[in-house]
Amino acid sequence: MKHKLLILALASLAIESHAQQVLPLDSCRAMALRNNKTLSSSRLQLDMARYTTKAAKTKYLPHVSAVGGYELTSRQISLLSKDQKSALSQAGTNATGALHNDITNALSNLAQQGVLTPEQATSFGNLFGQVGGKIGEAVNHVGQKFVDALNTDTRQMYAISVMVTQPIYMGGAITAANKMAQIGEELAQNNIEMSTQKTLHDIDQAYWTVVSVKHKKRLAESYLEVVKKLDEDVKKMIKEGVATRADGLKVDVKVNEAEMALTQAENGLVLSKMLLCQLCGLNVDSDITLADEDAENLAAMGSDEPADRQVAMENRPELKMLQNSLDLSRQSTKVVRAAFMPQVLMTGGYLASNPNVYNGFERKLSGVWNVGVMVRVPLWNWMEGTYKVRASKIASAMIELEKDDIAEKIELQVSQSQFKVMEANRRLAMATKNVENADENLRCANLGFKEGVIQTTDVMAAQTAWLQAQSQKIDAEIDVKLSQVNLRKALGVLQ
Repeated sequence: MKHKLLILALASLAIESHAQQVLPLDSCRAMALRNNKTLSSSRLQLDMARYTTKAAKTKYLPHVSAVGGYELTSRQISLLSKDQKSALSQAGTNATGALHNDITNALSNLAQQGVLTPEQATSFGNLFGQVGGKIGEAVNHVGQKFVDALNTDTRQMYAISVMVTQPIYMGGAITAANKMAQIGEELAQNNIEMSTQKTLHDIDQAYWTVVSVKHKKRLAESYLEVVKKLDEDVKKMIKEGVATRADGLKVDVKVNEAEMALTQAENGLVLSKMLLCQLCGLNVDSDITLADEDAENLAAMGSDEPADRQVAMENRPELKMLQNSLDLSRQSTKVVRAAFMPQVLMTGGYLASNPNVYNGFERKLSGVWNVGVMVRVPLWNWMEGTYKVRASKIASAMIELEKDDIAEKIELQVSQSQFKVMEANRRLAMATKNVENADENLRCANLGFKEGVIQTTDVMAAQTAWLQAQSQKIDAEIDVKLSQVNLRKALGVLQ
């Protein structure tokens, strides 16, 4: 039976420890950095920038492209006109017809001169007509074959081209583009650093806010116990006739105020823990306990040594990002200038077509290799390039002015954060002394009340002063923590 009870007790403790997580500040920071959506987006931007850098490097390498096409036309390409085709097809008939007329006239003249008889002239004319017709047909056939040989048959055409291009000189545009990609990668890295510091700053503030509210809740509970004890004593004194009903009502009011303050502290603790859980990526209803909730002394007074502003100039991610933007703008100016400078490309490839234009329009896919150099030289553009370069330089100057302005504001922020640390240290020292005085004052008031030499209002005033002193000490301790966090963030060394 004892063993069963022990097992049940251990199981209940294990369930309770699992349900209620005890989180130190480092664990909260780690969870926030792991689950923060903005930080995750910044990491994706870094991955994107890295791929952009790799893509920019490919601009130095030769690029290969292939193009193919098919075209159907209503008419084919003709190397001869219609008249030329007709003349070649009827070349024999036209030539023999003209020759037959000339021979017939010549034979008629010979017959008139008596050299030939009319019968002989007619016989020779008929004979030549028969022979000329055969020759004309043969010549017509040769002409038609020539016309057919020049038929291109190009109503359906196919073409394939493979081209290789290698940049030789692009006016510095490729180099500038690669530097811009590298700067973009640095910009993304600095953006991650800025998001990290902002996340850590938010989680530190939320963490110490929860600790502050928890201590305020404990203080409200202690104050309520003190006021209730006073209420019980006053009620006894009223029964004995040494206190009035008015004194009891005054104490009742203080009890109600203490209960209301405790309720507000409890609600504030729940809300502040929900915010902390949300920043850590936990369920907002998670039951968590912070490691510093039960600490007696939240913070000790820090050093008042002046901070080195140069550290902020070297570490603030905002300044680094502005410097990246300035470098990007300067490289952008080079890209603009490169568009108006000579550009040289080496090309090579293979072009094939069907019909083959290199072999009498043969219906066969064939082609030719080619190598060449392309040079582009802008001659006149009405000063467009000059104007664009000047505009880009002005944009760079504007970014540089913004960077100088931000640097001055950061120096001021560092100085203000340093003063806040010094002020918080002084407030903590004063609050600590006030707590000691308030404790002694409350002890004397309670002792005098028991002896009957101090009135109820004096005791309540001492209790109120004690409550204020304790509350101010808690605020001062939290201010020391937060002012140190703000100073580290201003210096850009919050990690």
